[in-house]
Amino acid sequence: MMNKTIKLGLYLGIVGMLTTCNLSAQKQTEKRERKSPPSFEELLEKLDEDDDGKISKTEAKGPLERHFDKIDLNEDGILTKEEFEKAPKPKRGKKKQ
Repeated sequence: MMNKTIKLGLYLGIVGMLTTCNLSAQKQTEKRERKSPPSFEELLEKLDEDDDGKISKTEAKGPLERHFDKIDLNEDGILTKEEFEKAPKPKRGKKKQ
C-alpha cells in the first residue's frame, strides 16, 4: 500500500513538472514569434471597449498608454488609425543584461 502511494505521488509530481515545462516553453515560443508590433486592428480588437473604432486614453494599455501623448497628434485624447500609422516606431535592439 505504501509503495503504491509513493509511486502515485512520484507519477503525479513528474506529470506536473512536465506540464509546467511545456507551458513555459510555449510562452517563450509565443514571445519569440511576435517580431513586429500589433496592427491597429489588433489593438482595436483588444482595447476598444466602446467599439467606436478608436482608442481613447482610458482604453490604452501598456506601451500604447505610456506613449499615448506622442501618438495623439491632434491632442484630442483619442487615437485613430491615421494617427497610429503616423506614430514614431519604437526602436528595437538587444536588451542589455
